[in-house]
Amino acid sequence: MHCVRANLAHAPPRPKWGVANIPDLSGKVMIVTGGNTGIGKETVKALLVRGAKVYMAARCETKAFISIAELRAATGKSAIFLKLDLADLRSVKAAAAEFLSKESKLDVLFNSGGVMFPPVEQLTADGYDLQFGTNVLGHFYLTQLLIPVLLSGASQSPDQHARVVNTSSMGHASASGIDFDTLREHAKRKKMGPQKLHYQSKFATVVFSNELHRRYGDQGIISVSLHPGNSKTDVQRHVSHLEQVLSAPLLHSASMGALTQLWAGTSPDGLQLGGEYLVPWARLGTARAETHDAQLGKKLWAWMENAIREV
Repeated sequence: MHCVRANLAHAPPRPKWGVANIPDLSGKVMIVTGGNTGIGKETVKALLVRGAKVYMAARCETKAFISIAELRAATGKSAIFLKLDLADLRSVKAAAAEFLSKESKLDVLFNSGGVMFPPVEQLTADGYDLQFGTNVLGHFYLTQLLIPVLLSGASQSPDQHARVVNTSSMGHASASGIDFDTLREHAKRKKMGPQKLHYQSKFATVVFSNELHRRYGDQGIISVSLHPGNSKTDVQRHVSHLEQVLSAPLLHSASMGALTQLWAGTSPDGLQLGGEYLVPWARLGTARAETHDAQLGKKLWAWMENAIREV
C-alpha cells in the first residue's frame, strides 16, 4: 500500500501508482462531475478503459457530447451524459432524479467539478457565492440525493463499500475557517475577493468530506478529499494572463491531475482512506488541522441542509 504521507504538493515525487494499476471495473457504476473537461475528462477516460459504466455530469450538453465522442474514439467505450449545473440547485435535483430513474446503485461519486476565481459579482442561481455554491453546496446536495444508491452500491459490492471522492486543493490551507456571512451576498463577501473565497470553498470541501465520512463511514460510504496537483485545465480561465505565464512551468497535465482521485476511487488502497486528505501523486497528505473540527463539520452540514430544504 503506497500510503506514505506527503506534503510535496508543488514538486511531488514520482508516482508509485498509475492508471495501469486500476483493477477491472466491470459492473461498477460511477459519476464524474465536471467530466467533460480537464481532470474530470481524464478520470472518465481511465474509468472507461477499465470497464466502468460512467456518467459524465456536465453543464453544457454540446461540450459534453464532443468529449464523449473524443473518448469513444480513444477508448472504444461511451460515457453517458448527465446534465448537471452545480450552480443551480434545481439542476442538481433534476440530475439526481435522472440518475435514480436509470440506476439502482452507485459505486463511486467523483465530486470533481468546480470553478476558480470567477468575478466576485457572480452568484449561483440560488444567490450563493458562485465558488462556494458550485464547489461545495452543489456537491453536497448531489451527494445527499444519491446517498440511497451509494448505500445500495456498498451493499452490493464484494468489499461492502462505496466511495465519494471530493476534489479540494492545497489552497484550502490558506483559509483558517468558514465565514458563513460570505456564503451569500454580503459586503464581507465582496471584500474577501475571488482568491480568498476560492480558498474558503476548498477548505469547506475538506470539512464536508470529513463530516460525510463521520456520518456514513460505518455504513460503508468512504469519503476522502484531495489536492489533485497543479494542472493546466479550463478551470484556470479566470486567472490573469500574467499569472498563467508565471505558473506555467509548475503545471502538470490533466492526466496527472486525475491520478490521485483515481487512486482514491478505484484502488484497494482506497478502502483504507476514509476521512483522509490526499496529495499528488496518489499519496496520503495532511490537511489543515481546523478541517477536522467536528463541531465545524456539524455546523457546515446543518447550514447546507437548511440551504437545500426549499429546493
